[in-house]
Amino acid sequence: MIDGATPVPDGGFVAAGDRWTYAGALTFANATAVFEASCKAALPVTGSVDLAGLGPADSTALAVMLALKRRAAREGKPLSFAAVPPGIVRLARVYGVRDLLAG
Repeated sequence: MIDGATPVPDGGFVAAGDRWTYAGALTFANATAVFEASCKAALPVTGSVDLAGLGPADSTALAVMLALKRRAAREGKPLSFAAVPPGIVRLARVYGVRDLLAG
């Protein structure tokens, strides 16, 4: 859980030093809660979000990632994702947004 954020059942972003990591599922069932919790925290200092701990995920995971990218752009901060699961990469390619996930 990100400092000061409300815990999200089944998954959420975790502040890990100057970056975020993700642990657990990110699906339709918890995407709204995950995104709302992330909005209550400052973006990671390095702009790095590690998704190695992402468990079950669907297209709403991609929607959350893109919403975080939009937020970072509004705030004038970098944001990139590492260890993006292959299924999410495939979805991003199908939707034509693969390049938006890069730094």
